[in-house]
Amino acid sequence: MAEGNLLWTIESEYSAQGYRSICGVDEAGAGPLAGPVFAAAVILPFGLTIPGLNDSKKLTAKHREALFHMIKEKALAWGVATAGEAEIDRYNILNARMLAMDRAIRALSPSADLALVDGNRTQGIGASPAVCVVGGDGKSPQIAAASILAKVSRDLYMVELAAVYPEYRFDKHKGYPTKLHYELLRKYGPCPAHRKTFLHDTYPNE
Repeated sequence: MAEGNLLWTIESEYSAQGYRSICGVDEAGAGPLAGPVFAAAVILPFGLTIPGLNDSKKLTAKHREALFHMIKEKALAWGVATAGEAEIDRYNILNARMLAMDRAIRALSPSADLALVDGNRTQGIGASPAVCVVGGDGKSPQIAAASILAKVSRDLYMVELAAVYPEYRFDKHKGYPTKLHYELLRKYGPCPAHRKTFLHDTYPNE
């Protein structure tokens, strides 16, 4: 079993119903003003213990990075996908999240016959049958693993984006609506990596 409260209870329930390949799915980056939303899907060997595995939000950056590499090494399959800024502006963030998660599930090889999706919505996910698990990143080891892959992948992307647009310090705030980010937006205005619909009510009067 996974460490702490991340037992394989949910996976066991669906396995008993006949599902043979179950993945966990989560996303990162719904709230930032800039950058894509990232999603990950992960299939771990059933019952695998990964010490310290937990919801990515409860871990330090150093711990997430260590688990990031361990998860990729031990997973039977994993996929990371995105929905970009233009798609977020076109479809809204909720639908863009679903799009990114659907793409992550489709990236799995071998594929999953059931997806456990963190949150309360699966509409827009057509890659496989999917069920909602509210608070899943704190309940399911596979969803927790997906939350880490999505978060670390996005953070690494934002560090790379900082080299393209150094004036915005994306390496510091990762695109989130921090005081520093707003100050830089007032000074430089938005760049192509910013989500235009997210800035409508907050820039430049925030």
